[in-house]
Amino acid sequence: MIDHFFHPDGVAIIGATDNPAKGGYHILRNTLAGYRGRVYPVNPRYAEILGTQCYPDIESIPGDFDLAIYFIPAKSLPDTIRACAKKGVKAIIIESAGFSEVGEEGRMLQKESVGLARSFGIRLWGPNCMGLLDGHSRNVFSFMYSDKWMTLMKPGNVSLVVQSGMLSAGFLMMILERGGMGIAKVCSIGNKCDVNETELLEYLVADEDTGVIGMYLESIVDGRKFLELARSTSKPIIVLKAGRSEQGARAAMSHTASLSGSAAVYEGAFRQAGIVQVYDVHELMDFARGFSKVTPCGSDAGTAVITFSGGAGIVTSDLLADRGVKLADFEERTIAALEEVFPAWMKPSHPVDVWPSVELNGLEPVYAKAIEAVMEDPGVDSVIVETIAWDLASPGYLAAAGEMQRRHRKPVVLWQIGAMDISERYRAAAEDAGIPVFTEISRCVAFIAGVKAHSKKKETVRTS
Repeated sequence: MIDHFFHPDGVAIIGATDNPAKGGYHILRNTLAGYRGRVYPVNPRYAEILGTQCYPDIESIPGDFDLAIYFIPAKSLPDTIRACAKKGVKAIIIESAGFSEVGEEGRMLQKESVGLARSFGIRLWGPNCMGLLDGHSRNVFSFMYSDKWMTLMKPGNVSLVVQSGMLSAGFLMMILERGGMGIAKVCSIGNKCDVNETELLEYLVADEDTGVIGMYLESIVDGRKFLELARSTSKPIIVLKAGRSEQGARAAMSHTASLSGSAAVYEGAFRQAGIVQVYDVHELMDFARGFSKVTPCGSDAGTAVITFSGGAGIVTSDLLADRGVKLADFEERTIAALEEVFPAWMKPSHPVDVWPSVELNGLEPVYAKAIEAVMEDPGVDSVIVETIAWDLASPGYLAAAGEMQRRHRKPVVLWQIGAMDISERYRAAAEDAGIPVFTEISRCVAFIAGVKAHSKKKETVRTS
């Protein structure tokens, strides 16, 4: 039944309009731009919208259809469900607000609507949500006001489930404009009166297009099953759990009428299920993008750090220790390989401070040799590269680093500084090579810790 939301045979837009200031206009426009099936705008005020015949009501639509997208006042939902039932509708996405999040009257309306829909075998998505997007089919059933998705959205392996409407839209636009990550599916579930995050997690675990699952959640329905699903899959699952504090829980209740539980309980349960927990929206975005690129670690060894700054290396070492991540112990042959590009007066150490070598031999050959040397070391299972986006050098060595990452199954992450325009060129080169780029050392370290934790979980899933 969930698949009717993603791949429907016929879609009605209830509340379609020709007013670009209204969400109903953008739902219709987005649907027409990507969906390849039958589309039925519904609004008694129009005969045609955006070149598409408009119908005065659901009853006048010729034939049956699978999906209705609802964007009219909340009070009309029960009557809409009844009309949809007569048309064989299987699923309704409710993008309007005015339900349980607004108080007792809205809660009763939502409860009535759910009971009515169940009596007809109709599934409800939302309400108070943004809808969904599919990067592969290009089905965009959402009120997103920006049409940038039409050129920026690329198919990929990251799926997102977000219990918020505007956060989903803003979050998605950040991802699309930032680049470096392809989309499988984006699901905004709002009040989740019927379809919930646990059902969607089950769907995405089985989805061939999805390789990474990121989630923003204010509460979890059927927590036991949610954790069992997370534990059973080798796909990385990254969760931003909101409402961890008393103040946050109160905000969640007023936002989507969600009850949040104890932060300590959630954190412990997530850890045992192999879920990677994050703590802000940008971190969720960074981790989802990062996991879409890197491979799990092949062993439980240590992390190598290659840096242009001794101070940055010290900070990185401290942050690794804070996360319980071991700094790798190099073999003698690794030290010998590094010595080939180091000045005679300087013996390589760890973290590997390459700047004197860069001044002697140039940035690109030194970084290329250093990355190759540490990648060959069996005591290394992951690499943090700290570099400068420099107009006196080329980022060409990053392509070789990406190839080595895949060959050795050792994730590489990049932290860089430099002028904005040059940094963007380096970032694009790195991410084209499959290397995630972060703007903070702490985020590099947190991500490596997350990758190592997921790698242990994936090994458990493989052998169980």
